[in-house]
Amino acid sequence: MFLRRALLLIDRFLAAILLTVAFASVLPARGETAAVFSWLTDGGIMLLFFLHGAKLSPEAALAGARHWRLHAMVFASTFVLFPLLAVSFHRLAPELLPPALWAGFILMSALPSTIQASIAFTSVAGGNVSAAICSASASNLIGTILAPLIAGMLLAQSAPLSADAMLAVVMKLLAPFLAGQLLRPWVGAWISRHRLVLRSVDYGSILLIVYTAFSAGVVNGIWQQVGVAQLVRLVAMNAMLLAIVMTTLTFASRRLGFSRPDEIAIVFCGSKKGLAAGVSIATVLFAGHAGLAIIPIMLFHQIQLMVCASLARRYASRREMAEPVPDLSTAQS
Repeated sequence: MFLRRALLLIDRFLAAILLTVAFASVLPARGETAAVFSWLTDGGIMLLFFLHGAKLSPEAALAGARHWRLHAMVFASTFVLFPLLAVSFHRLAPELLPPALWAGFILMSALPSTIQASIAFTSVAGGNVSAAICSASASNLIGTILAPLIAGMLLAQSAPLSADAMLAVVMKLLAPFLAGQLLRPWVGAWISRHRLVLRSVDYGSILLIVYTAFSAGVVNGIWQQVGVAQLVRLVAMNAMLLAIVMTTLTFASRRLGFSRPDEIAIVFCGSKKGLAAGVSIATVLFAGHAGLAIIPIMLFHQIQLMVCASLARRYASRREMAEPVPDLSTAQS
């Protein structure tokens, strides 16, 4: 029931994103209005990363140190396997997508995992929830720093990032996040008690970022740069990327002797990419040209939700079938 409600909420949010894209396509912000929205977007991104920094507990991220093999698997998938596969796709068939979509695809591959979805799916499937909490939290803590650096290195040849872009990452992403970590002893408890505030900032910031990015894209002719065929290819590539990662994690977990609960945590934590972090980082890295770059992140987000929901139900059904059935006749006698 919890998973169903969560998915309905997320699906409604995706619908809100699509409506925002449509609104930006019809009524994009221009001139001084665009400048105001750009300023508001920067503020929203900084507030978003500050609140997440204040919410995430370093102690929780490090509490599962005894599961270091599990965490190593998740981190290797999130920050090594995903980027290597994305770069391989690009080198094998660079003509499949325009440069802006490739940039977004590669950035998406470097993003940290999600926290809420990873824990929810792991719980429903009967996995190691405590390990999922530790891995997902640590992924977000470290990924805030790693994701822009990995994306910058991978894009250095085809779309080098300027010093101004990297400085913007430090000032708009890392500095607010670290400020939140430093102020966590004073504001962390309040944020934990008022989760609706963080959720509202999450959703509101993403919608603001999407509107601002797509407004700039529409003004620059974004829909003349991408066609239906390219979007279909992108969906297929996202699905293929997710399938390869989840299959690799499942096979490797079993070969390395992980228990079924640990395997579930590895598969769900190691295959996620965070939407909030993705659109924020894309907006900062590709200032003024983030419209196309965030499309791969949005598509992968929805694909991973649908696939993981199905897989979680399958894991749960297998667990129920494996549980011994009580002998009622013996109990009655």
